[in-house]
Amino acid sequence: MKITLKLFASLAKHLPRDAKGNQVVLAVETGISLQEILKLHSVPVEQCHLVLVNGIYIAPSERQTYVLTEMDVLAVWPPVAGG
Repeated sequence: MKITLKLFASLAKHLPRDAKGNQVVLAVETGISLQEILKLHSVPVEQCHLVLVNGIYIAPSERQTYVLTEMDVLAVWPPVAGG
């Protein structure tokens, strides 16, 4: 199945080389979890502050068991600070 992975700010460096505009379409196994996708791309879990699937927030307690489906868009932001 295919999903879109979007990584922002300091996490973008974990995208494959063929990524364009902080996103890439990936062919993945059916039944793969959100956490498994992040692990496959060496995204540090502790740096995944805001995680959305199709624009819906996924709480940290749900990320290990949340199963992605065809055409899902997984977007991840690190913690940000400003002033």
